[in-house]
Amino acid sequence: MRNLIFGYARVSSKNQNLSRQLQELKEYGCDRIYQEKQSGKDFDRPVYREMRSKMRFGDVLVLHDLSRFGRNKQEIKDEWEALIGEEIDIVVLNMPILDTRKYKELKGVGQLVSDLVLTLLSWMVEEERTRIRTAQREGIEIAKKLGKFKGGKKRYHKGATGKDRVIYDEVVRCLKGNMSVMDIHRKTGLSRNTIYSIKKEVEIN
Repeated sequence: MRNLIFGYARVSSKNQNLSRQLQELKEYGCDRIYQEKQSGKDFDRPVYREMRSKMRFGDVLVLHDLSRFGRNKQEIKDEWEALIGEEIDIVVLNMPILDTRKYKELKGVGQLVSDLVLTLLSWMVEEERTRIRTAQREGIEIAKKLGKFKGGKKRYHKGATGKDRVIYDEVVRCLKGNMSVMDIHRKTGLSRNTIYSIKKEVEIN
């Protein structure tokens, strides 16, 4: 029985389209193609698990990019290593260097490529975090200039209701009883900055 080429396509939202990934996998010549729409928040992936249960030694898994493997570096690393451990080859279409079949006859090169992948992942994850932080910071600066940035909404204040008001009143009671901010922090779980903000609001010195 010959080895099979499995294709896997995934998007993280029901509104996103799988057509491009599916077309790539068909053009590659995959024997079986699996697809699912699964959010990054709930990464259960029943279709992926079903596909993995059918894969055997010597089969090939083809996917568009590494992010199809997981939400973060650790998940991607774990899945990559699990596949390699089962001697299932991996082809990543948007990174041609990531085709583990190319290195079968080159001793040590396969491990080198795996190490390269994980190093690259670390860089990609850090770059994405930096990009998000920069975008947030720039957005806040623009909002401030336009007079629209008001910071986070306060939960614990004189006008709070429900559970938030109960916690606010408890903090005020503790402050009036001369309990230290650190002790109140330990008791209520609120951040010290929040407690100082309440203290300032009720003008307790």
